[in-house]
Amino acid sequence: MWRSPSAPHVASVEEVVSMLHTTPRGLSSQEAERRLQQVGPNQIQKAPPIFLWKILWHQFSSPFIYLLLAAAGISLFLGDYIDAGVISTVLILNATIGFIQEYRAEKAVEALRSLTAPQATVLRDGVEQRLPAAQLVPGDVVLLESGVRVPADIRLSEAILLQIDESILTGESAPVYKDPSPLPAETPLSDRKNMVYAGTMVTSGRGRGYVVATGALTEMGRIAQSLAQTEKGDIPLLRRMERLAKLIGIFIAGGTGLVFFLGLLFGYPLWEMFKVGVGVAVAAIPEGLPIVLTVTLARRVWAMAQRNALVRHLAAIETIGRATVIGSDKTGTLTENRMTVRAFWTDGKRWLPAPSNKDGIEALQALALEISVLANEAELADESSPERGGSGDPTDLALLWAALQAGYAPKAIRIAQPEVLRIPFEPERRYAASFRQKGPSAYTLYLKGAPEKVLSLCTHRLTREGLVPIDSDFVLNAVASLAQEGMRVLGLAYKPNLSTLPSPPFPPTDLIFVGLVGLMDPPRSGVSQAVADCQAAGIRVVMITGDHAVTAQAIAAQIGISTPEVITGEMLQRLSPAQLEEKIETVNVYARVSPEQKLEIVRLLQKKGEIVAVTGDGVNDAPALKAAHVGIGMGKGGTDVAREASDIILADDNFVTIRNAVEEGRTAFQNIRNATFFLLSTGMASILLFLVAILLGWPMPILPAQLLWLNLVTNGLQDVAMAFEPPLPGLMRQKPRPPDEGIISPLLWERTLFIALLMAGVVAYLFWYEYRLTGDLGKAQTVALTTFVLFQNFHIGNARAEYLSAFRLSPFRNPFLVGAALIALGVHAMALYLPPTQFVLRVVPIEPAAWLRSIVWALSVILVGEAHKWMRSPQRAWHG
Repeated sequence: MWRSPSAPHVASVEEVVSMLHTTPRGLSSQEAERRLQQVGPNQIQKAPPIFLWKILWHQFSSPFIYLLLAAAGISLFLGDYIDAGVISTVLILNATIGFIQEYRAEKAVEALRSLTAPQATVLRDGVEQRLPAAQLVPGDVVLLESGVRVPADIRLSEAILLQIDESILTGESAPVYKDPSPLPAETPLSDRKNMVYAGTMVTSGRGRGYVVATGALTEMGRIAQSLAQTEKGDIPLLRRMERLAKLIGIFIAGGTGLVFFLGLLFGYPLWEMFKVGVGVAVAAIPEGLPIVLTVTLARRVWAMAQRNALVRHLAAIETIGRATVIGSDKTGTLTENRMTVRAFWTDGKRWLPAPSNKDGIEALQALALEISVLANEAELADESSPERGGSGDPTDLALLWAALQAGYAPKAIRIAQPEVLRIPFEPERRYAASFRQKGPSAYTLYLKGAPEKVLSLCTHRLTREGLVPIDSDFVLNAVASLAQEGMRVLGLAYKPNLSTLPSPPFPPTDLIFVGLVGLMDPPRSGVSQAVADCQAAGIRVVMITGDHAVTAQAIAAQIGISTPEVITGEMLQRLSPAQLEEKIETVNVYARVSPEQKLEIVRLLQKKGEIVAVTGDGVNDAPALKAAHVGIGMGKGGTDVAREASDIILADDNFVTIRNAVEEGRTAFQNIRNATFFLLSTGMASILLFLVAILLGWPMPILPAQLLWLNLVTNGLQDVAMAFEPPLPGLMRQKPRPPDEGIISPLLWERTLFIALLMAGVVAYLFWYEYRLTGDLGKAQTVALTTFVLFQNFHIGNARAEYLSAFRLSPFRNPFLVGAALIALGVHAMALYLPPTQFVLRVVPIEPAAWLRSIVWALSVILVGEAHKWMRSPQRAWHG
């Protein structure tokens, strides 16, 4: 009976053939059909169908939505169709947005299916044939060539210059050379050179091998299963909104209930108290909060789009602002994702050619550049274009670009010395060479490769004074120095004055060593400052990469990510859970990690109470992206799967954009918090006002319709305008807010109480003063309503900042807010003098003296707000 090997990279080809009960001629058609019935088609299983009604129902299962539904029902009962319509519109808008986003998020697994190869070349019955990839079974012999997508997980039996792009699986951008030789059991997936995996691409060469896993059992299939089973990290904003909604519900129920029963106790009519209680409840419910939330997040979506961050899930905007850890990939996010020459080394001197300074190049340096161009298989697309386009290996392209930048045109150099024989690079050979003709029967050999290999072929080293015997230790010290900086180092050599070309094989000997060249994928411009900004904001930046440990550590050091050690995927496997939990608190660089390990790192950080944002571009990143509180995908270089699993997509794949997204997220929360504080102050003041009136046996100071007017006109304009507040000074110097801190901080709850007491006390005083002065209840109620409107106009200045003094913020930072305050006041003033609104609201015109009293007393809210800021945090009141 056949069986798939559990560790095919460890077994020899013969052992794999034996376990699979197959042959080098492939399976018979009958046996392949029998196995297809056993294991099923080679495709990733579809996710269960998504029931649209369940997604829609989920949008209404929130305590705050229940409050809004109650408010809409009460408004209809009272005949306030405008307020009911506004609330219903908000409910429909929120449900629509949530429905669309949740539906799109659930389709992440579907994107994986597009990565499976539609066709495959196999041997069946000893005959080469093309079959749908879905028909492949373990034991099939598959033939691979340049440009095809690998159709299944395959143990190679033959590899001829075979290179595979495994970036979607491992995150490593450079193509990987393959070799069929067996490997140790502990070899991580990214280093298994005798294996190729479903979904990866053949970039060059050819090969063949035996299918060892299909469908859900492939590495791609495992990721699909992991993604389907991974629960999305909870969204702090939604959790806090639910908590606030429950708190508001309890407060309003208790407050209105108390008003209602006290009113009955003090002899007020039942129906009047019922209407008052209902009016107070509707006025106290901050119906404007969902509008503020939607507009604030939408405003920040627009702002983030201007800064190259595209938001898929609205709530993720605020969550990224709360992030305490950013787990970032290296290649393409922290770095440029293109190999660049960073240093040449000749005759003990390190140098880098200045742009277009050909005259400043020494002869020895010119020779190093010449070798870089001539022992090179790449081609630049257009030497006159600033774009670094071309074909060939990224390292070879970087060498051509460096020469061109220094004023040496590769095309002209190659025309001057035509190639007559080439030795291509092979992993076993570890070098590439080119024989160039310099005249009749005059040839020069140019060679580049691994420094150790190049040194073994050389007998002398070229210096400014001439040839000296080769000193390997001297050169290898320079190699080590460059490598410690994360560079990939190549040795350069040549052999001039050849009169004949060698016969195969070509083992070049007696070469002259010229120098070294160091290349690396350099950090992006601005990344170091962005990392520093995040660290200043209390955010820990962690690098999680599939690249090698030395490269990862070097890049980390350059961009300011400090770490006591670098942990590799192999080391992670050996750590106990307790050891890993200890390391996770201090280690900031992880290299050569597998998708499962990246997911484990994210979950451990979350277990420690961190709010985690994670970047990723490959299929391998999708589970971690989905599990994180905020998944950040790459727009330019990312896969569809990674983008579908993400909450935010970087249009420019740049870490600097993440720093900007954090600032926008913090601004969103700042505005949501301040608007909530503004709204709750009025709601609490309304309840306190009616308690005062009932306890003192007064007539109702404000009618239910007037409360709804206050709620709609004053709050409805100014709270929305607060969504347009720009970031406060010093926002990116503040530490992340505690994970358990609510929408309203303890400090703001305290301030809300003080402001509400002030508003309720002043409005009650002016109501009673006007009533005693004129004996006109309607006029006294109008004065009370107007005072509330004025309080809100001035209180909006307090609400713009939790700590910073209102006098430190220009009103013209947010012209929308100034306009909203003036419009609200103007609309209310007109309502006092227009017969239709006078009839509906039961208001009357008031004298200038009453206006003046209301304005003077309303200004006191600024004094109380400022006093509270200075008493509780004098330093931040001035500096923010």
